Amino acid sequence: MDQDGQDPAFSATIAVSGDRVTVTVAGEVDMSTADALFRAATPELITGATIDLRAVTFFDSAAIHTLILLAERYPDTFEVIPSDRVHRVLDISGLGGQPWLRPVG
Repeated sequence: MDQDGQDPAFSATIAVSGDRVTVTVAGEVDMSTADALFRAATPELITGATIDLRAVTFFDSAAIHTLILLAERYPDTFEVIPSDRVHRVLDISGLGGQPWLRPVG
């Protein structure tokens, strides 16, 4: 299911399996789309989330904040699959060593 968004440069597709959601994100995650990412990753009755950011082309501080909120919501059941670009942004922000961040490649 695609999330309706104002920005055509962003899409978030969700897949739910049991109590876990996988959100595949493409395009730009910024202050105008970060809330849509959060909503996509927090459907009711979900206790874990995987965020696939391999197709993300832009990632700003609002996007970083969203990942932090999701990590707090799903403390032991959260993972992020970054693109090289996203991983670089998270490294610069000091979050490159988080246990929820998968290695690139």
